[in-house]
Amino acid sequence: MRRSLPRVLPLTPALALLLVFLAGPIAYCVLIAFTDLQLTGQAQESFVGVDNFRRAFRDDAFLNAVWLTLVFTVLSALVGQNTLGLALAALMQRASKPVRTLAGGVVVTAWVLPEVVAGFLLYAFFRREGTLNAVLEFLHLPSQNWLFTLPILAVSFANVWRGTAFSMLVYSAALNEIPKEITEAAEVDGASGWRRMWHVTLPMIRRSIGTTLMLNTLQTLSVFGLIWVMTRGGPGGKSQTLPLFMYEQAFQNSLIGYGTAVALLLLLVGSLFSLLYMRLLRTEV
Repeated sequence: MRRSLPRVLPLTPALALLLVFLAGPIAYCVLIAFTDLQLTGQAQESFVGVDNFRRAFRDDAFLNAVWLTLVFTVLSALVGQNTLGLALAALMQRASKPVRTLAGGVVVTAWVLPEVVAGFLLYAFFRREGTLNAVLEFLHLPSQNWLFTLPILAVSFANVWRGTAFSMLVYSAALNEIPKEITEAAEVDGASGWRRMWHVTLPMIRRSIGTTLMLNTLQTLSVFGLIWVMTRGGPGGKSQTLPLFMYEQAFQNSLIGYGTAVALLLLLVGSLFSLLYMRLLRTEV
């Protein structure tokens, strides 16, 4: 204890800040989730146990939000951002320096834009009188109101457009770490480009893939502003993911206890994804 005390003392302020600003609010949210706290029309909240959680799993709107959250996460994070980021990183490895600079600048610009600004840009792109339909009409192709007919696909595309830069940067760094001798040896042995990618490149950047998938998944699960600006969860809840459903229940319907319970369920989903990815990352290549 005497030897370890000098090592622990410098960490005390950081631990205190974590307890006050992280553990404290989480503990308070857990407490609220088991009450019927409301913003209006209530003198004092009361303890209701797990009623809020039971209500959630009996609520068709909540189950719809869970399904749309999974669809949104798989399409935009697991498939879209991850695959497109890896493809861009691999292509930029072979491109000239001016092309890499231009392509990287364009992709990163979308990433650094504020979420609200990106939402307005993609709203202008997908709306009935927007850019996409103007291009389709110029090509004499049928147009439609994308934000009404396919809202979850529209917001998924928007999240891919905005978040692919992170995956591209991580994969670019990982690909640069692969020794050229290994890929050259595989090429001499007659392996095609796809075989080199599948049997050499992907196994060697396996840990980077797992880390990128985990971070993209956690970020996508919490996306709120992008969807709110583009569709506000509509029409008819067709693009209402869990963050938007939680906001609607807590601040529009004034059901703070119920909304907080939904937030804890969302936190549980993110924790399960994190545990899954961390377990996969333990396996060495």
